[in-house]
Amino acid sequence: MSFDRAAIEEEVRHWFFDVYFNHWVEVGAGIRKEGPEFILQYWGTPMFVTATEPMISGWMMEGQQIVDFLSMQHEALVAGGYSHTEIPEQKIFVYNPNGASIEVIWSRQAADNTEIQRWVVHFECVRVDGVWKVVGIQSSKTEKAMDKNSIDAAWRQGA
Repeated sequence: MSFDRAAIEEEVRHWFFDVYFNHWVEVGAGIRKEGPEFILQYWGTPMFVTATEPMISGWMMEGQQIVDFLSMQHEALVAGGYSHTEIPEQKIFVYNPNGASIEVIWSRQAADNTEIQRWVVHFECVRVDGVWKVVGIQSSKTEKAMDKNSIDAAWRQGA
């Protein structure tokens, strides 16, 4: 079966960075007055998550678990004065018309551009019934001095 890989990549890029990412940042920064439940538009169940801080590895089988996971992230960011996220590097890989992955470095920052958190994240994304959803997240804390804005270097930090 042949498919237009470039068209799928652009579709995923638009959905993830123009729609999902902007929505996430606007809620996290308090620009949009929505509760964390908005995330269920973008993150599907079940969803497998790994992270280094806090150390997490497991399935989130219900929407409420996903909402709680996002709430935990937003609470830490609000406490740090979060206002926006810079993206030093991003990669998209299209597997087929209904599957893709996205890797990114999130530099989550306060209004004065002070970095609050820095993560390297791998998102597994699938399209079901015409709708893209994240179904897996692998993440690790990183540091600019170590990763030098490189996803590959960020993943090697933990080695």
